[in-house]
Amino acid sequence: MVDGAHTTAERPTINTAFRSFPAELHDQLRPFLGDLTDDVVRAIRTEIAEYARPMDETYMHVVHRGVEQALEGFLARVADSETDWEDVKATYQRIGRGEADEGRSLDSFQAALRLGARVTWRRVSELVQADRLPPHVLVAFGEAMFLHLDEMAAATTAGYTEARLHTAGELQQRRSRLIDLLTADPPVSPEAIADLAHTAQWPVPKEIALVVSEGPDAVRGAGKGEAARPIVPPGFLARFEGQSGVIVVPDPEGPGRQRAITAALRGLRATLGPTVALDEGARSLRWARDALDLVRRGALPATGLVRCTDHLATLLLFRDEDLVDALARQHLGPLDAVRSPQRERLAETLLCWLSCARNASEVAQRLAVHPQTVRYRLRQLEEVFGDRLRDDTAQFEMQLALRALSLRRPPEAPGAPAARPGAATGAGRERTP
Repeated sequence: MVDGAHTTAERPTINTAFRSFPAELHDQLRPFLGDLTDDVVRAIRTEIAEYARPMDETYMHVVHRGVEQALEGFLARVADSETDWEDVKATYQRIGRGEADEGRSLDSFQAALRLGARVTWRRVSELVQADRLPPHVLVAFGEAMFLHLDEMAAATTAGYTEARLHTAGELQQRRSRLIDLLTADPPVSPEAIADLAHTAQWPVPKEIALVVSEGPDAVRGAGKGEAARPIVPPGFLARFEGQSGVIVVPDPEGPGRQRAITAALRGLRATLGPTVALDEGARSLRWARDALDLVRRGALPATGLVRCTDHLATLLLFRDEDLVDALARQHLGPLDAVRSPQRERLAETLLCWLSCARNASEVAQRLAVHPQTVRYRLRQLEEVFGDRLRDDTAQFEMQLALRALSLRRPPEAPGAPAARPGAATGAGRERTP
């Protein structure tokens, strides 16, 4: 039962239990109601610490009224098994909502219900033993009392669950709005962040970092089956919508932070932006988004949590690809005159030569070719580029262009012509070879 209501098959059983009482039992029990209420309240205050608030008269009145209504509702059903239960049910739903609003679990309340039932059963048993109640009603009384207790517990749980869901929804809305404030460009005032963070129950850290990840929908779209929303640590802010997710990591350099987010996002491609001040979240988010785009294209690793700070040069090269294309046309254009596949071999050799401080022996070792082959290719490059190979600025810009092109070069199908490193640099921005 989720909403406290019994099924059609269960309802006759409850009503039958109450119909088994003699008509006069209600009148016989009524005189003892006040004392019984006091006994139950006293036991609850004594044995359950959560309800021991002798100085809080308002709260103790609520406890007393709750016990009284439970017993009065029970007596009403003893008098008439068809008595409307809705008023009592509504009362206990309100109690459940109150427990949720005060941030408590239902453990103490459920314990109070059980304690109240035991006290009531003991008191009624004493009345039977004193010949003040007929003994034959005792078994039926116990059955009816515990069925009544079940309904009160179910109604309380329904109210509690409703309140918790409502609170969780409001809290998530505030936290989602807080993500927007932390990543706003231009940044919002620290006061605005602090105010919303307070209502969102989020301790304001000194620094943050933004994580961007694929969302559960992206995993399902890849044919991997159903994927649940990732569960991130409580202190993190998270929002997952369809194909993507955004996470704010507080004080990301703290112990265990990155390990925690890596574990939460296992199975999803994700990137971690740089650690920034509270008013620079937009920059961390921008870098993380750029990095995730490069992960999807194959220019960055596709496994594990990718940290932007480990790939700053790659992020810089892809920040404005039109500039890289212009650089490639300016410095690598002469290679267009060379036929494929020799053109690609020369481009690969040139990048390796520039990266190895122009050491031919190291180039041969890295490319796994004979040193004589490297020297032959270098002579060809000398013929193609001439004095540019001796210009430090030209060498630096050639290396930038070649590095960017090697990162975004698509995989080559068997028999397909290779991409041209010069004029055709705008093509093939998908993944590394």
